Amino acid sequence: MEVKQPTTYEQQIIKLRARGCQISDDGECQKILQNVNYYRLTAYFLPFKKADDTYFDVTIERIYNIYEFDRKLRRILLTAIEEIEIKLRTRLAYYHSHEYGALGYKDSNNFNQKHKHELFENKIKAEISNNRNVLYVKHHLENYEGQFPIWVAVELFTFGMLSFFFADLKGVDRRSVAENDFAVNADVLQSWLACCTDIRNICAHYGRLYYRRFSKFPKTPERYRQLSNTVFDYICIIKYLFPDKQRWNSETLTALEALINEYDGVIKLNHIGFPTNWTDLLNSTEKLDTTNNLVSTQMTTKKR
Repeated sequence: MEVKQPTTYEQQIIKLRARGCQISDDGECQKILQNVNYYRLTAYFLPFKKADDTYFDVTIERIYNIYEFDRKLRRILLTAIEEIEIKLRTRLAYYHSHEYGALGYKDSNNFNQKHKHELFENKIKAEISNNRNVLYVKHHLENYEGQFPIWVAVELFTFGMLSFFFADLKGVDRRSVAENDFAVNADVLQSWLACCTDIRNICAHYGRLYYRRFSKFPKTPERYRQLSNTVFDYICIIKYLFPDKQRWNSETLTALEALINEYDGVIKLNHIGFPTNWTDLLNSTEKLDTTNNLVSTQMTTKKR
């Protein structure tokens, strides 16, 4: 198949208009296309796309405003996920070092049988190499023969590495970290960390959240509404794992409310999976399990 040829801004405007996008000012539209790649921008037309690849009536200004909403939403979520990631690094390093020693993570016997130790070690080596000029990495390479205690090594872990580290712990260790540090069942936490990894990576690489369905369905605790793979349900997971419930309400939830209000009339809540009572569900006083502080070990089953 022949690769498509590049188009000028003028040609891109013609193509958008031919597909049904309303453009009242070509100059303003070109400014948008000069700042946001045509290919990236057209993904935000998905909710307005017809079967014949044309669009329902929608203005370029509205599409750009949806794009701006998405950009600001990513920023809010990345800030929240950062705190979860820092807490996870801290808890895993503390627990593992006290159970197995500073270098216990180098011994494959300290993980479950699914653990691929050679792959794990190679990932750590790659992160050390990529960060060899960072002061604390350089310090350990020069003064400790490249031996990194877990509380140092963990600072090099990506969220994905942290998620796999938790998943590869022995059963008793997974349960201890999950129940004591996050007040959830280990299988639930493992599922949620995988989901957080996905949305974190999408946000960090400026991917689209609006009108998106994620590939993973998070596990749902018993006695709670069914979690799905929408943006809203992933935000619920972030809320559950966020370390400071008061700050979640005063900072994250407040920022989300302000953002939704700012783009009222531009976005549609159902496009991001938000129910009408979303503010109640995202309030940190709303409990996962009303009968127990620890999320149940039983899972609901969802047909997929």
